[in-house]
Amino acid sequence: MNQSLDVPAHGPAPHGPAEKKLRPARTNATRQKLFDASMELIGERGAAGVTVDEIAAAAGVSKGTVYYNFGSKSDLIAQLLRHGVDILKARLMSAGGAADATSGTAGHAPTDPLMAMEQMIGQAMDFMAEYPSFARLWVSENWRTPSEWRDTFAVLRAELLAVIGGAIESVAAVYPVDRSISRGSLETAIFGACFVVGLDRQTYNPERTRDQSVAAIMAIMRGYVVK
Repeated sequence: MNQSLDVPAHGPAPHGPAEKKLRPARTNATRQKLFDASMELIGERGAAGVTVDEIAAAAGVSKGTVYYNFGSKSDLIAQLLRHGVDILKARLMSAGGAADATSGTAGHAPTDPLMAMEQMIGQAMDFMAEYPSFARLWVSENWRTPSEWRDTFAVLRAELLAVIGGAIESVAAVYPVDRSISRGSLETAIFGACFVVGLDRQTYNPERTRDQSVAAIMAIMRGYVVK
């Protein structure tokens, strides 16, 4: 994955390996096209086996558009990881963001934080079903040593863990919980289970239902709540 492409002189320089910025004047629609095309190709051959030219052709955009926006294949993959995490994070937050069980909006009862957590995990399963190649890319590259996207993964992983951590805090604010369990380990267990269980269902156990997968992951969370 060391293919490097010249960045056009009129494009601003990236801001570092962890957060490479998109160049201006390109829409989310273009990123979504590139994301969909890349995930399909990467799912077939892996990230190393896919070229920028192939991604551009599959997305229906010019090679120059890809070069102008990203500058290199490595930058393209980093931004596609960012785009995928943004989609996943928005879905998680839409399910769990209202899980403030200590107060409800005017005229509405507060949400049960355990139910909100269950909805978040359901959204994660739906995302894995829709973008299984993203899950494969995440699992295969996230723990690879060394990885040229290590800094990018660290930033994105922290963002997703923060969303999960917020949902766990909402549960702990309402339910008695086992304080001997490390909060960080619990976040990581739920985070990892979403990827592994979701990907396992898509790859090896398509007969397993979404609800069965969600229930298995929720068993981790329910074990945190003291009966």
